[in-house]
Amino acid sequence: QVQLVESGGGLVQAGGSLRLSCAASGRTFSNYGMGWFRQAPGKEREFVAGISRSGNSTYYADSLKGRFTVSRDNARNTVYLQSNSLKPEDAAVYYCAASTSGGFYPVIRYDYWGQGTQVTVSS
Repeated sequence: QVQLVESGGGLVQAGGSLRLSCAASGRTFSNYGMGWFRQAPGKEREFVAGISRSGNSTYYADSLKGRFTVSRDNARNTVYLQSNSLKPEDAAVYYCAASTSGGFYPVIRYDYWGQGTQVTVSS
């Protein structure tokens, strides 16, 4: 199995940027499709972005296209989420997840999850 640890969250002003990281350990990182999700208080978890095993293909939630960018570095066993022009409604706990099928879309099964990192956006 694979262990995932997110980092990079924090407090940022509206309009600011953050880069979240998700470090993987365990089995070969490049075997997994990766996804980023978020969950705000009182709301359901929602898909943010996904990336293929190689990093050549990505997929985004329509509402977040243009502000969020997912990338990965298989040599460093890390996937990133660059988030720009942050809004108060982006505040949430952000999670990364790994799919053994290699998929990276919203509705596939993700087998492993990190513990999450909190993003707070002040207005």
